[in-house]
Amino acid sequence: MTRIRFISATDTYAIRQEILRPTQSIEECHYEGDSDDSSFHIGVFEGKVLISIGSFYQEAQPGLNGCLPYRLRGMATLKDYRGNGIGKQLIEYSEKVLREKGCEMWWCNARISAGQYYEKLGLTQFGDVFEIEPIGPHVIMYKQI
Repeated sequence: MTRIRFISATDTYAIRQEILRPTQSIEECHYEGDSDDSSFHIGVFEGKVLISIGSFYQEAQPGLNGCLPYRLRGMATLKDYRGNGIGKQLIEYSEKVLREKGCEMWWCNARISAGQYYEKLGLTQFGDVFEIEPIGPHVIMYKQI
């Protein structure tokens, strides 16, 4: 049985490193804003095992409008748990939190390889493809909530 709850930024680092930043040190998996009062981190657990993470930061994206915009960073699910709707559950839970805060729009820098996944979650592409070194090609995606 899965449980979803708030977690600390440091709780996200191991999965960030394993899935998103395998060539970087655990210290490099700390993101600016992790400890800001407006930031929050969500974890999905299978029993006592943390299997999926997502971090949200109050941050505007030029060209996108919406009251109290938030940015999703560092969303990842362990490989053995993918394809079971875990990420969708994390996003649905997070959107409830965002609405309670008064957020009308959230966005992310999506890896090109994850673009279709985010489209299924209701996000829309904004702008052109750009490169984030050393991670690869990305596109901005957003969702009005």
